[in-house]
Amino acid sequence: MNILITGANRGLGYHLTTIAAQRGHHIIAGIRASSPDGQLLELINGFPGQIEAVELDVTREETIARLAEKLKTAGQTVDAIINSAGILLGRGVKLEDLQMEDVAQSFEINLFGPMRVIKHILPLMPDGASRVVINVSSEAGSMSNAYGGDYPYAISKTAINMFSKQLRKYVKGREIRVYALHPGWIKTDMGGEKAPGDPVESARGILDIVEMKKEIPDEHFFINFKGEPMPI
Repeated sequence: MNILITGANRGLGYHLTTIAAQRGHHIIAGIRASSPDGQLLELINGFPGQIEAVELDVTREETIARLAEKLKTAGQTVDAIINSAGILLGRGVKLEDLQMEDVAQSFEINLFGPMRVIKHILPLMPDGASRVVINVSSEAGSMSNAYGGDYPYAISKTAINMFSKQLRKYVKGREIRVYALHPGWIKTDMGGEKAPGDPVESARGILDIVEMKKEIPDEHFFINFKGEPMPI
C-alpha cells in the first residue's frame, strides 16, 4: 500500500512509519522540514526505497498542494491517509487562565491540518474498501465523557471527530473507510513519561486497521487502536 503519514518524524507518526515499513508498505512521510534528519533519516536508510520523506506542514496549505501535484504528475495514488500530526497546548490550565492563542493553534493543527491534507490528497485515492482515512483523535474529544479541562486539545479533537463523521458520509459512495481514532495514552513527547501505553503497540493496531485485519462494524467511526468503539 501507498500510505501518507503526517508528523512522521516523531511520536506516534514515527512509530507508524516504522511499522508500515516493516510490513512492506511504501510510506510518504510528511514532515515540516525540507529534508529528514535524526531517527527518521536512520529509518529511511534502513528501508531503502520504501520511505519517501516530503515537506508537509499541515499549517501551510501550499506544501500539501505541492505534494499533491507532485504525486499526480508522477501518477501515484494514495491508499491510506493517517493524519497523525498534532499538538497539545494548555495542559491543565484553568479556563480563567486560558490563552486563546493556544486554542487557535490547536485548531490550526489538530483540525484544519487534517482538513487541508484530505482536501488535496483525497482526489488521489482510488475507490474501494481497502482504502482508508484515519484521523488521530483522542478520548478527550468524547462529548459524553467531557471532563472540563485541556480545553484547546479536547475541543479540537471533538471537532476532528465531527469532521471524520462528515467525511465518512461524503465518501460513502466510494466505499472509502474513515475513522477518528484514539491511539491510547501513549509514552511519546506529547503523552509524557507517565503514559501507560506503548506507542509501538498502538502503531501496530492502527496498521492492522489499515490492512483490514480487524472487523469493525460499519456504524463505528470513533474507535481506539484495537478497533473498538469509543463513546461519542
